[in-house]
Amino acid sequence: MNDIIRIANCSGFYGDKLSAAQDMVEGGPIDVLTGDYLAELTMSILYQQKLKRDTGGYVGTFLKQVKDVLRPCLERNIKIVTNAGGLNPAGMAAAIKEIAAELGVEVSVAYLDGDDLVPRISELADAGEALVNIDTGQPLADSARTTVTANAYFGAWGIKEALDRGADIVVCPRVTDAAVVIGPAAWKFNWQRDNYDALAGALAAGHLIECGAQVTGGNYSFFEEVPSFHNVGYPIAEIAADGSFVITKHPGTGGLVSTGTVTAQLLYEISSPAYLNPDVVGHFDTLQIRDLGGDRVEVSGCRGSSPPPTHKVCINQVGGFRNGIEILLTGLDVEAKARVFSETLFQSIGGREQFDEVTEEVIHSNKDDPDTNEEAYASLRIMVKSSKAELVGRLFNAKVIELALANIPGFSSRPTGLSGGPFMIHWPTLVDSRHITEKVHVANEEIEVLPTSQLGLEEIHYQQLPVDLPAPPGGERAAIPFGRLFGTRSGDKGGNANLGVWAKTDAAYGFLYDFLTAQKLKELLPDIARFEVERFELPNIRALNFYIHGLLGDGVAASTRVDGQAKTLGEYLRAKTIMAPVSLTEATP
Repeated sequence: MNDIIRIANCSGFYGDKLSAAQDMVEGGPIDVLTGDYLAELTMSILYQQKLKRDTGGYVGTFLKQVKDVLRPCLERNIKIVTNAGGLNPAGMAAAIKEIAAELGVEVSVAYLDGDDLVPRISELADAGEALVNIDTGQPLADSARTTVTANAYFGAWGIKEALDRGADIVVCPRVTDAAVVIGPAAWKFNWQRDNYDALAGALAAGHLIECGAQVTGGNYSFFEEVPSFHNVGYPIAEIAADGSFVITKHPGTGGLVSTGTVTAQLLYEISSPAYLNPDVVGHFDTLQIRDLGGDRVEVSGCRGSSPPPTHKVCINQVGGFRNGIEILLTGLDVEAKARVFSETLFQSIGGREQFDEVTEEVIHSNKDDPDTNEEAYASLRIMVKSSKAELVGRLFNAKVIELALANIPGFSSRPTGLSGGPFMIHWPTLVDSRHITEKVHVANEEIEVLPTSQLGLEEIHYQQLPVDLPAPPGGERAAIPFGRLFGTRSGDKGGNANLGVWAKTDAAYGFLYDFLTAQKLKELLPDIARFEVERFELPNIRALNFYIHGLLGDGVAASTRVDGQAKTLGEYLRAKTIMAPVSLTEATP
């Protein structure tokens, strides 16, 4: 089938299944093996690793995967494209060459750089770039914190250039998640910079497979539809020359590829349906999803527009130090016990005001008249942050322990995973693309690749046409759990969170569209009521997306929430009871 390119993804995050790379290569025919390792949190992790050793800064586990698959990939002409280069793509490229020498094989390894803006921050400021935090509106110059990483999100054209010049492996730094898919597709079909509809299709494909098994049945609301979670297959995008594609997985693997799993993943970590990328703006409210059966789902018709004139930049700053405790509150008088413990603790260490930030939360998991000891537990979470390490270090821990026999009855605690260590603050910003140049290193050459927005091409902007919405159903209403009618998918976007909701039928979407306003969402989830919430509509896939500003504070690495990545937010909504038409339960597939 020479009219498609099969692009397989073996990793959705740093720490994903190590054997997945070998599984994808051995499980069936593919043309390109990709892996996505660089969540926003991962960049701060790689920085910490690089501090410990000069050769660090890249995803070391990827090298183990390379050892497993390099020889068969070369034998079958399978290209490898990955962003595992992180903060040190040159170092990873050199390590891969060492592996090839050990295996006795010849391999062309290319790497990209130029994304690191830390050495250029003063230069950019002189050029008028304020590097304003897009969440808070604060210019970088107004921040007193130390900036340790600043990486522009590259697009796909450096990858295409490397593949055009014969690279077998392309090691990328901070590229967009979809770039590792768009680049190989553009190489295969020799797309031009203004083939926006085709590029938008590949962007959607890359977005769908970037998180690995999340599109093949993992983290899926209607998990009972998944035949088996044993050996869940990782995704493959079979992309055609027009940008349409089929999402599938290798035969004989667990999991599920269905309209539902694809819809859920399409809603993951987006805001507006106009999905921005330095290569193209993909309009997710234009595409169509069609289930072909047999774990094959076709996506087509995604329209594309000219890319924006800016590049997103992920900045990480040293936020200070933090610590946390979780005290079990058992039985009666939970709130009073929490108050007594908290007041005693902070009085013993000099008061709350000496900390930069204090977060206290009582989490009620306890039941009245409990049948087990565990059903009697609530918990008190206290998190403290300070620029002074000594305030949140051993002294804080010692003062907690001192109260073990001298405070509330039933004192017991459990670990939070924090122990006074440093944390990073995420600072998302934009920079004019005229300051961005991708540098491709391949076959002892360095080639500069400019962003599409800097090439003087004609501006093309697609405007979605109005869609006729299904009428909301009438009839008798009853109390129904939200999740019995609707699927969700939620996640983090820096300091913000997204919550996508989708319906299985036109009638259910008609109800959802009218019922679930931004205000209604706040009523159902009162702990988000104080945050700004935007609602976006995607009627083409019977979906809504909510963007919750500021829910995660300064990003995942600094968040004090139990779920700092908002992964559970969707299932929280599905647990709520609503008054809905009884007819919807009868019509749900």
